[in-house]
Amino acid sequence: MAKRNSKQKLAQSQAQVQSLSPQQVMFVRLLELNTVELEDRVRGEIIDNPAIETTLPEEDTHFEEVSDNDHDVNSMDDYRVEDDIPDYNGWDYRSSAPSAVDIPSSADISFGESLLEQLGELPMNDEERRLGEYLIGSLEEDGLLYKPLEEIVDELNIYNGMHVTEEQLEKVLKLIQTFDPAGVGARSLQECLLIQIERGEKSDTSELQRRIIMEYYDDFSHRRWDVIPEKAGCDEELCMAAIAEIVKLNPRPGASMSEALGLSRQQIVPDFTIETNGDYITITSNSGSLPELRVSDEYCNLLDKQAQSGTTEGKAAAQFLKQKIEAAKSFIGAVKQREQTLTRTMEAIVDFQKEFFLGGGDESLLKPMILEDIANKSGYDISTVSRVSNNRYVQLPWGVFSLKYFFSDGVSTVDGGERSARELYKCLQELVDSEDKNNPLNDTELMEKLKEQGFALARRTVAKYREALHIPVARLRKEQRIIKYNQL
Repeated sequence: MAKRNSKQKLAQSQAQVQSLSPQQVMFVRLLELNTVELEDRVRGEIIDNPAIETTLPEEDTHFEEVSDNDHDVNSMDDYRVEDDIPDYNGWDYRSSAPSAVDIPSSADISFGESLLEQLGELPMNDEERRLGEYLIGSLEEDGLLYKPLEEIVDELNIYNGMHVTEEQLEKVLKLIQTFDPAGVGARSLQECLLIQIERGEKSDTSELQRRIIMEYYDDFSHRRWDVIPEKAGCDEELCMAAIAEIVKLNPRPGASMSEALGLSRQQIVPDFTIETNGDYITITSNSGSLPELRVSDEYCNLLDKQAQSGTTEGKAAAQFLKQKIEAAKSFIGAVKQREQTLTRTMEAIVDFQKEFFLGGGDESLLKPMILEDIANKSGYDISTVSRVSNNRYVQLPWGVFSLKYFFSDGVSTVDGGERSARELYKCLQELVDSEDKNNPLNDTELMEKLKEQGFALARRTVAKYREALHIPVARLRKEQRIIKYNQL
């Protein structure tokens, strides 16, 4: 028997690993908390560390207990989560206007922050990591990426000076598509389902499920399930079993992740209140009933006394007191840094969208704004701005809004300028709502109508925005009207 030639080789490689100091980790964890959660955290810290004092009387330091939060990871909560999962045929469409009441709030780590955490575990260079963060920030609330990669490449090249190719971006996107929950990062519902099928447990129908979505997706999405067995040349019972498994998949992995991470509905406590008076805008931080924190003078004096005692017991006591005091300083510093970061970011958003705030909430006054814009204006990096804008709300004279509401991509106009994609969504929805129900507008006609309103879009781009609003094609909208009429 021949001997196997076994050799061990040593190799060196260099890799950049970003590590956060304990102070930075604490700051990031506090940054992820909303006002109510921060109150709970401060209350717990006051109880656990007697080196922290408040300037308020003891009876004023009481906080209403909401939940027992122990945050071990960063947070980037998704903007909003709808109650219902739309049908695959797209008939369940609705306005994109945000709700000002009963907005979901997560008491645990968020969908977006979970993705950033998973991204941080991958061996990447700085450029790839920036691409990953940008892609994650471009995902919609359902976890899918509707913006074409070529558009994102243009944004990165023109506005960020990164000089990347579509191939580089797609390579990073493929990595994101391996993250949990399965289906996140998909560019279409079809791709979302395929990812879930490929990553799911293998069964007798797995290959058939893949074939149905790959080859007969149009029939599946329009519920023409009775024609699939004949087209696929397979047993009807087996085919229906495969379809039944597909229907169990989640077309909105982002929403499901939020629910899995402890999503609960609660009354929103806005982080900021904004009031306008003429040309003046006043921003008020709603710090709730947080007391002003400081390090205990008594503890500092006791530390000096024990350190000067010279005894073994005194040294041990001094070491303990020093640890508590340092922990108190770190926590107080992180709370202050959190407040400064939130305020500075909010000021940058208000300054960027000044016309909107002074215009009484007219949505047409919202300018295209991405995370990079506020990062440049505030001086923070994109990941910090992303954390601030997630799970944050602002009270305006006309309602309560998520900070994510103010972020929107730009859409080209016929005069060579840009308008907010949110305004486009509104115009598109209004066109569909007011169309002749017996003769719905097709994508070409919608394109022409939008052009009359100043938007310069290709037909396929109009189709993309229509699908993002869950508005079916003209033929299905007409069929829906006929079905409802026949049911009367």
